[in-house]
Amino acid sequence: MDKQHGQPGGIAADIFSLDYEGRGVARIGGKTVFVKGALPSEKAAFRVTKSKKQFDEAEAVRILQPAGERVTPLCRHFGRCGGCVLQHARPEAQVAYKQRIMEEQLARIGKVRPQQILPPIYGTPWHYRDRARLRVARGKDGRLKLGFQAQKSHDVVDIESCLILPRHISAALPSLKQVLQQMADGGDWAEFVEFYRSEKLSVANLGWRKMPSENNLQRLRAWLDKDWTQGGAARQLWLQCGRDTAQAFYPEHAPDLAYALPEFGIEMPYRPGDFTQINAATNALMVGRALRLLDAKPGERVADLFCGLGNFSLPLAKSGAEVVGIEGSAALVARAKDNARSNGCEAQTAFFAADLFDTDEAVVASWGRFDKMLLDPPRSGAYAVVQALHEPYLPQRIVYVSCNPATFARDAQVLVAKGYVFKAAGVMNMFAQTAHVESIGVFERKKAV
Repeated sequence: MDKQHGQPGGIAADIFSLDYEGRGVARIGGKTVFVKGALPSEKAAFRVTKSKKQFDEAEAVRILQPAGERVTPLCRHFGRCGGCVLQHARPEAQVAYKQRIMEEQLARIGKVRPQQILPPIYGTPWHYRDRARLRVARGKDGRLKLGFQAQKSHDVVDIESCLILPRHISAALPSLKQVLQQMADGGDWAEFVEFYRSEKLSVANLGWRKMPSENNLQRLRAWLDKDWTQGGAARQLWLQCGRDTAQAFYPEHAPDLAYALPEFGIEMPYRPGDFTQINAATNALMVGRALRLLDAKPGERVADLFCGLGNFSLPLAKSGAEVVGIEGSAALVARAKDNARSNGCEAQTAFFAADLFDTDEAVVASWGRFDKMLLDPPRSGAYAVVQALHEPYLPQRIVYVSCNPATFARDAQVLVAKGYVFKAAGVMNMFAQTAHVESIGVFERKKAV
């Protein structure tokens, strides 16, 4: 028998790591194999689903020696839905895997190592997601499907409930799907449904190609009044047609969507479509950690790049620092200014819009000198910014919040090459049950000898 086929029903191999998509990693004959459904320290039998020159993709057909961290997934859609790919691992193990992924990416891509690994921020494993977007699709039988995108596919996994959505939103899915089916039968097909949960208000924003008929709109009103009733907060429907901005539909008046940063006495209003972290509780812990690492002092000039609606800027301003927030979206800049006014931070903050992916040395010089800097870029990272930093515009300390360990590692290498000491890094489990890795690092300029 072929040594690679040591067990019937598939190739057998030891799984030694986990990749950024939550797949187990094995090595067969010097070739890397990514095994869906396998965990580190397991022996798994698998079948290859796609073979490439440098690696293979596979899926586990049997776990021959299960890891102690393995558990039975709670969701019946596990394995098909593209979201919670780590449900087969204990929550504590998921965090350990993510920390290992961060460290491996820093070492492999960035060739850097932090002096200290920070204790992880664990967060809560279930019902944590304060915003989510579900797709609507037409099945082959003409029936409507409402759910998340399937793994490695454009198909929609039709779901009746979701364990990472808030309970009152998950409970509303079957009745909402029924109403959307009735509307589709009447000629109005929704394209997506977005949910937003905050302390005082929950919103369902429904996307359409064209405005539904009045008869169908009445169906939506009736659904909110009769069926979406679980939980204590107010409810509101929003509608979004084509590329138009989402607008409140029913009821016309409701409390603002807002999340809190209790440590800093801040409440942050936002609208459907604004970028906010999907997990308000873990976000509050993350902001607290970031500000402690940055340690901004009264009178210091601090840059908050990719500032969004002021998630870090306003707490920084509360420390007495002079904060300059820069963001690519003019709409978010306007929201940040409004939030600064409503939280009494207007005098300590200045916000403006700029394309930070088009940053060069002249742009950095135009900002002037900053004592400290916070970076919170999207998945593509902050490469243009860190490349453009130069004397005499190098901040003494930089805190980098990352949602992609690969680009974090790349950018960390640039900062270290510019003379920064990589003081510490750690992970924050913003997206429990998923393979998404949120991390934070702090960089300090070397003191002159």
